[in-house]
Amino acid sequence: MAPMADVTDVAFRTLVAKRGAPDVYWTEFVSADGLYHTREIQKMSDAENPLMRDLLREEGQRPIVAQIFSSKPEMITYAVKLVKQLGFDGVDINMGCPDRAIEKQGCGAAMIKSPKLAQEIIRTAQAASDLPVSVKTRVGYNKEALEEWLPVLLEANPAAITLHLRTRKELSLVPADWELMRKAVEIRNRVNPHVLLIGNGDVQDLEDARNRVAESGCDGVMLGRGMFGNPWVFAGRKPEDTPLEEKLSALLELAHGFEKISPPKNFAILKKHIKAFVTGFPGAAELRVRLMQAENATELERTISSVV
Repeated sequence: MAPMADVTDVAFRTLVAKRGAPDVYWTEFVSADGLYHTREIQKMSDAENPLMRDLLREEGQRPIVAQIFSSKPEMITYAVKLVKQLGFDGVDINMGCPDRAIEKQGCGAAMIKSPKLAQEIIRTAQAASDLPVSVKTRVGYNKEALEEWLPVLLEANPAAITLHLRTRKELSLVPADWELMRKAVEIRNRVNPHVLLIGNGDVQDLEDARNRVAESGCDGVMLGRGMFGNPWVFAGRKPEDTPLEEKLSALLELAHGFEKISPPKNFAILKKHIKAFVTGFPGAAELRVRLMQAENATELERTISSVV
């Protein structure tokens, strides 16, 4: 399960877990700086803290990795210790997010331009607890730079490295280059064969994932967009395998679970899920328009009940 902002929250993970659990769960990414300032400076209670909301988890969802980001070692130390206290099984450092606001903090994909700091951040996280520390990143910033960037990470000896097989410049505008995973595996085998390599980008389903592992030699695959509208993906189902009624039932279950998250999240976040669940059949566009007008789970249920 790939970490995805405003997607892999506790409600979505619960929906997926009931239909076929992934080998590893990932949370949404959380600002380590934000955690420190809301909890220690602002003295915000955890029950009211929107950042702590992103670290909610169900006990049965194991193993689960909390993804954090910061360019400040002291903030990484704080967040890793908190993640350990909360009972997570691992911690992942985001070094690939292309969001400008994240990069302005020296975080996310900006880390690719600061290799010494990237190593310091990894080693700081490793020293803060006994949790395995992993990294999620890209194959380069403006251009592919695996020969330069990947050894930097491997020398810090993280438990795993997930490679989104695009550069920061490419965002998600071009197909992921899975040929680069073979190159990454060769570099890993040469520099530090003990580090696991996970591929990420354009993986559609479980069959596709297994084929990519076999072809590239990597150790695993992350599914991101392949989960949208298909919480059965880790059970081996493809979107066309599931009847519309079952899809709408899952969407409604997600909406009710979403409303239980505290503090509350904006219900409009669910629109991306509505779009993903309600597609590929006659009348889908019209039904999507009606469902998009719902402002809460009750209204969504009322509309679904009128068509099922």
